[in-house]
Amino acid sequence: MKKVRIGSGAGYAGDRIEPAIDLMKQGNLDYIIFECLAERTISIAQKRKQGNPNLGYNDLLEYRFDRILDAWQEKPVRVITNMGAANPKAAAEKCREMAEEKKIIGLKIAYVTGDDVTGRLGEYQNYVAIETGKPLSDIHGEILSANGYIGVAGIVKALEMGADIVITGRVADPSLTLGPLVHEFGWSMDDYTRLSRGTLAGHLLECAGQVTGGYYADPGYKDVPRLWDLGFPIAEVDEDGICVISKLESAGGMVTEDTVKEQIIYEIQDPENYYTPDVIADFSKVRVEQIGMDRVRITGIDGKAPNGYYKTSVGYHDCYIGEGQISYGGSNALKRAQLAREILEHRFEMKSLDLEEVRFDYIGVNSLYRDKISGEIANSGYADRKAIVTGTCCDDTGVETESAWGNPVEVRLRAAARTQDRETAELIGNEVEALYTNGPCGGGGAEKCIRDIVSIASILIPVDHFEIHVALV
Repeated sequence: MKKVRIGSGAGYAGDRIEPAIDLMKQGNLDYIIFECLAERTISIAQKRKQGNPNLGYNDLLEYRFDRILDAWQEKPVRVITNMGAANPKAAAEKCREMAEEKKIIGLKIAYVTGDDVTGRLGEYQNYVAIETGKPLSDIHGEILSANGYIGVAGIVKALEMGADIVITGRVADPSLTLGPLVHEFGWSMDDYTRLSRGTLAGHLLECAGQVTGGYYADPGYKDVPRLWDLGFPIAEVDEDGICVISKLESAGGMVTEDTVKEQIIYEIQDPENYYTPDVIADFSKVRVEQIGMDRVRITGIDGKAPNGYYKTSVGYHDCYIGEGQISYGGSNALKRAQLAREILEHRFEMKSLDLEEVRFDYIGVNSLYRDKISGEIANSGYADRKAIVTGTCCDDTGVETESAWGNPVEVRLRAAARTQDRETAELIGNEVEALYTNGPCGGGGAEKCIRDIVSIASILIPVDHFEIHVALV
């Protein structure tokens, strides 16, 4: 029975390149995918494209393809990636230019467009945003982008045209894997069982090192070997869509029933209805079986027809966040950080700053779980733990004499605020920096920054509103 081997080369926009090159050279692959788009990534890329029409693709595209093209010359593997982001055509042209510089002959590079509906958003102002339940017209910030999660159609056509490299914009993550499977096996687009099986294979590959133990690792509980040399996964898929996940024997990490199960449930809200543009997959009866060292087979997947809509992410400028941080160390560090917070609260009030939201964190003390939960965690086994750490925790009656967080010897205070005005955001960091000389004592390592926040609203647009185009450069 024919089988197709697909490797994962990236799980996010800034992922490592070395495991991907190892796979291309040693993995006996037919294809390698590079999944490099998160929800907001394409909106940020759209802003760069507005500034320069030759940009808008993934920031690391040139870095990656410098290595990919060298590996391709040594061992040709067909490459499929969404590194095109907001500008797949420019990405393909850059890739062609790099190939010419390396004197590579006969390489076919295709790009897929049609996901971008930014220019037509006026038609969809009454569509309801999934996140808010309100019409899209309620968004008041500047609209930066609108891109639909398109499916495999463009990828399949590009492969039929003989493309060695396929560069897309926004496609559904599993479609990067499903596309070559449909092409290789000739699956019908109404064969929902096989499409669902291929979708699960794509879901397992889309986050790269997560399924080989990266996100699974928890020392002392779930130990993973040689995480510093973590290998990326390989999916070996047969004509029926049955998938075996593995990795290079020489690479770090591991592939087990547990690492696979954790990735299967990643971002799954309803196991019976995993919506993609190509199929609605049913993962509720999945069976995961260890069949060898770092080899796991997945079966039991079914599916049904897609719902006829593409989820479309609308990126918009939401606000600015002004931020400042400063550290306090030594005895009384937490109380000095608390005094610094009190000073900042009064300063913001005195300046009458127009702030939508203000947040203070004592990093290392309450920044993850906030005051109530962090205090409860700190109080768990409080007396014994405090006696070990500080030598003093209670008075003679056993009553706690310090805060629920104990008496840490180092605390970093973070102050952050949301505002619609960049100048106001700048004042947040300035006030934190002023604590250097205006007290309390011992502050150090102050930093400040302003972030231009891009947020996402999602709407469902009918599939027939999109026109998918494929071209070779």
